[in-house]
Amino acid sequence: MATEIQTWQIVDGKLTPVSNSLIENGRREREHLEEWIKSNPQILGTDISIFGEQVQTKSGPLDFIGIDAYGNIVIIELKRDKLPREVLAQAIDYASDIASYSTDQLNEICLKYTEKTIGDFLAESFPDTNWEEVGINQEQRLLLVGFAIDEPLHRMIEWLSEKYSVPINAIVLHYAKTRSGDELLSRTVIIPEEVEQEKANKKKFVIERSDEPGSYDQLLLKDKLKQYLRSDKSSAQRIRNYFLPALLDNDVVTRHEMKAEFIARGAARDEKEAGFFLSAISNQLGHKRNDYLRQVIAYGAPVNTWEKDNFTLRPEYKQLVAEVLAELRQPGE
Repeated sequence: MATEIQTWQIVDGKLTPVSNSLIENGRREREHLEEWIKSNPQILGTDISIFGEQVQTKSGPLDFIGIDAYGNIVIIELKRDKLPREVLAQAIDYASDIASYSTDQLNEICLKYTEKTIGDFLAESFPDTNWEEVGINQEQRLLLVGFAIDEPLHRMIEWLSEKYSVPINAIVLHYAKTRSGDELLSRTVIIPEEVEQEKANKKKFVIERSDEPGSYDQLLLKDKLKQYLRSDKSSAQRIRNYFLPALLDNDVVTRHEMKAEFIARGAARDEKEAGFFLSAISNQLGHKRNDYLRQVIAYGAPVNTWEKDNFTLRPEYKQLVAEVLAELRQPGE
């Protein structure tokens, strides 16, 4: 059980208790605690970067949403005073909604908060992570932040972590103001951070990668392409509506030219957004299971897997791709 932290200031060789009440010192959650966290998110953990605040979910606004270097989304809920047991259900409610968020939805949140695409944000926040090989939002972490914690909530957090490996933690903050007016903020975590991170990552699976094309006969290949391109997934829709048409119109399209095509065809608002969408398509092309895509689409050997270049349709499949797109435009498709 996390112990209560008391603070004393040494004045003239004597211990003098310092004030530790936010309310008594005119501090309030929305006006101060959130601003402190935004100014230095490392108080939540060195592996977390915040990319959204007051995110509207189906159950109300989430205080902060973050992400770690492994692509796990972090649900962050703040309380000005003690963390009650009810906050656990609230955080789970938020997580159950955000678990279904697409990369596009997360990108919109990130653009609003940081004015950067989530691709640029992740590259800057975690430069050592190859995001082409990391699945975003496969797992969610719960992080509860307050200035004390109910004993039942403490017990539930430990039980969920130890018994069911739920990636959940609570941070208990301690505020103090010295006689000279200096303000201090310290913290205690319920679950050691490395243990919580391990809980989140142990459930994840590694997506197998490959650059090898498939070898399907034309009938099966056509069926696989139609099945994939019918999907309502964002990358599949962009491949169908913008990427493949651009390749049909040109023999070879460089990465830079494809971004320009995306903008010209109304698929992206600017070059940054186009680059993010193209990286997501490159991701799809690199999935081992998507060998049927590589059977019709060729690309240059990339230096980095997320920067595939010199895209082209293999000549023997151009007619087949044109037929697939034409059939998908028919009513009922």
